[in-house]
Amino acid sequence: MTTPTSDFLRILTERGFIHQSSDFAGIDQLAAKGDVVCYVGYDCTAPSLHIGHLLSIMMLHWLQKTGGGKPITLMGGGTTRVGDPSGRDETRKILTLEDIEANKNAIKGVFSKFLTFGDGKTDAVMADNAEWLTKLNYIEMLRDIGRHFSVNRMLSMDSVKLRLDRDQELSFIEFNYMILQAYDFVELARRYNCNLQMGGSDQWGNIVTGIDLGRRMGTHQLYALTCPLLTTSSGAKMGKTAAGAVWLNADMLSAYDYWQYWRNTEDADVSRFLKLFTTLPMDEIARLSALGGAEINDAKKVLATEATALIHGRQSAEAAAETARQTFEQGQVSADLPTIVVPAAELAGGIGVLALFVRAGLVASNGEARRQVQGGGLRLNDEALADPQLLVNAGHLKDGVLKLSFGRKKHVLVKAS
Repeated sequence: MTTPTSDFLRILTERGFIHQSSDFAGIDQLAAKGDVVCYVGYDCTAPSLHIGHLLSIMMLHWLQKTGGGKPITLMGGGTTRVGDPSGRDETRKILTLEDIEANKNAIKGVFSKFLTFGDGKTDAVMADNAEWLTKLNYIEMLRDIGRHFSVNRMLSMDSVKLRLDRDQELSFIEFNYMILQAYDFVELARRYNCNLQMGGSDQWGNIVTGIDLGRRMGTHQLYALTCPLLTTSSGAKMGKTAAGAVWLNADMLSAYDYWQYWRNTEDADVSRFLKLFTTLPMDEIARLSALGGAEINDAKKVLATEATALIHGRQSAEAAAETARQTFEQGQVSADLPTIVVPAAELAGGIGVLALFVRAGLVASNGEARRQVQGGGLRLNDEALADPQLLVNAGHLKDGVLKLSFGRKKHVLVKAS
């Protein structure tokens, strides 16, 4: 890989975003002139994106921030109806059109936190592939698009090959996904002069298939750039916790819980995550990365606050940091801790403590809660929970609230309505 001349690829390189590229020098040349028009696709499979999507969103942010070109956020209103088989052992659940539309509308808002939308040369635009995919006639698609695809080559793609190697069923509708994604690239090239697609490394095969389709269908030269699929230093997949995905929308994960996720980063990952998930200058990241011993916790707090500020805003991020300080350093029960409300009548009758921890989102199931009790991992009002059969009632409330804790850093308040 040559030394980049564009600010866009220089920043992506020094911050660790780049995994593969189809033509690094060609992309660099376009970015140096501000002529990159780049898209990333986001299927609407849930009401929120999660932090697994953050890498590509940050790449679009840096494209616009450096003046390297124009970002396109592509909503998968069409492709979500098919389901991407990449990296999966089973078929995705087929969603109703109403669910897809609701998810799409819920997802849209996150992009404005990272990108400026408008009509200028480097202003971002949002598109939806339902606009062209739902209008395709099947016979015409087979004749005009499908004829450019080799089944032999499609079978060699990781998204297909891995499923078949594991004797896992691959439906015909999923097999067509790469054709639709490739056609997205061609359609965006025609409509917006798009010339680059970015995504996770698991999308490499689909992206280069789009480049090949563009060549066969007469577009200008198209390019590919992927980022790594991140795992933590201990090998865990990024973005998953015992309670589920780390969502970006505030109505699915509070600013405090989001802050806590980053605060709990493993020591070995702090420097890498500061580069990828904050916009701090590299010299400040170098200073924080040099901290050792107990001081590494100061770097983690900065990471948590800066990462949270990008999604939830600076005020919410600092409030989350203060809530954590009060909870851990002063032992107070902060009113800003995540809170759930249960009906007073239900609490009067008694609620199983394991079920209450599940309802609070601290654990995924009663079985996991029981295992945590055996290991001393759950606490009720700061006292270790010893009895998994305990019925929690109004008598456990202190100053009108009940505090549930998982480990030292995850807390939820319970209030009666």
